[in-house]
Order: sequence, then structure tokens, then C-alpha cells
Amino acid sequence: MSLITFNIGGVPEHFNLPIHLAVESGEFEKAGIHVNWTDHSGGTGQMIQALRKGEVDICILLTEGIITDILNGNPSKIVSGYVNSPLTWGIHTNYDSVIDSLENQFGQKIAISRYGSGSHLMPIVNALIQEKKIKGSQFVVVNNLDGGLKSLQSGEASIFYWEKYTTKPYVDNGILKRIGEFNSPWPCFMIAALEEVITKHPKQLDRLLKLIHASCRTFMENDESPTLVSERYGLKLKSGGYGGYHFRNGRLQWFYV
Repeated sequence: MSLITFNIGGVPEHFNLPIHLAVESGEFEKAGIHVNWTDHSGGTGQMIQALRKGEVDICILLTEGIITDILNGNPSKIVSGYVNSPLTWGIHTNYDSVIDSLENQFGQKIAISRYGSGSHLMPIVNALIQEKKIKGSQFVVVNNLDGGLKSLQSGEASIFYWEKYTTKPYVDNGILKRIGEFNSPWPCFMIAALEEVITKHPKQLDRLLKLIHASCRTFMENDESPTLVSERYGLKLKSGGYGGYHFRNGRLQWFYV
């Protein structure tokens, strides 16, 4: 059986572990699908550009980012949900920053991976909810998490929104200070595919999606999954410091304890 290759992009974070496990176990190959995975440390902003350039066929990316870019002409469509629960964003400053509350965050320089990324859109959404305003001149493009850390350390930016548990090791080690959290007011991750891929390979795409969700279900039923997440992503297994997965209504969901 000849294999069809799907170039898939996603963040190098714990949410995508079920897909990596399916790749490692050979489940996709057995179904005639070769998954060529690319980590995008720049997050959703980097992935929407990769979709536009045709560098990837499919991405697992933040809901707000892909919807915004589809409305702005991205030649992709959302083909499935992935994580239905909201994403909890940590709101960070440098460890020695004098900023210790959320009250004055909206007047600060804000580090973002790229325009259109979650780190860009979430401060705007939060500001709208709080009836505050953020000027375009306040954003500092830093490309990825490492860039965000450096921008806070140098003072180039003062605020940085990033997924809470991805940054938790840096908070625990005294590199970042978390001054608050913000939950996205919608399901956090979607799977989007190029329209060309949807048109040319609908059956294979459907097969791929079913395998992804099946791997999520298997992951949820595995008692060792918390340990796998902890070991691969440096997250501690303790109450108050670890998130886990729910599989509900055919979709993966993330929860916090």
C-alpha cells in the first residue's frame, strides 16, 4: 500500500503528545499515512504563515488565531476540534519586575511571538473584557518562548502571555514571575487543513482525523499518561501544578487540578 504524506505542524507542547505517540507506535503508517511533523516554537502565528506558504498541509493551532487568519484570506478551513476546554494563559513578568499585579499590565510593553498569535490576541481580548485599550505600539515581536524570556530579562518588554503549564518550569525556577492568569473564552485548539488538501484527499484526511482522536482516547485510558507528560515536558506531578486530559464527546479536553 502506497503511503500518503501529510505535513503537520503544531507547538512543541504537551497538548500534542497523543499525536506523537501515534506516530511512534506506527498507527498512521498502518493506515497508509505518513505524518511528517514539524514543531513550530513560534506558535499559532508561525503556523498560519506556514499554511499560507504551503509549507504544511495541516496544523493544530489556537482557535482565535486560525479563525482570524481565515477571515483575512488564509486558504484553510477548520476540519475538526482538538481541545475543547479553554486554554489557561499565564500572565508573566521577569522574576525581579516591580510589576506584581494585573492592574497596570495594559500600559506595558507586551511580548508576542507574532502578530495573529495567541500571545498577541489574548492580551487584546483580556483588555476588551476589562474595558481597557492596548495600542499597537505596545507589542514587541519576539518569535517564540525563548524570545519572550529574553525580552523580559532585557526589559524590552514587561508582560508576556504564554500557556501556563509550558512556562511553569520557568516560574518554578525563578526565571519568570506569574502575576495572573487568563482563560480563553472559547475552545482552545482546532485542526485546520489547506483547502487544496481537503479537496484532493478527503478520505485520507478523514482517516487521519479518526486516528488522531483514537490516539487521544487511548491516551486518556492509559494510567501512565500523566507520567509520560511529566517526563517529556518537565511538568511536576502534584496537586495545583499539573493539567490532564479529558476525552469527551469525541474530542480531547484539557483540565487542571
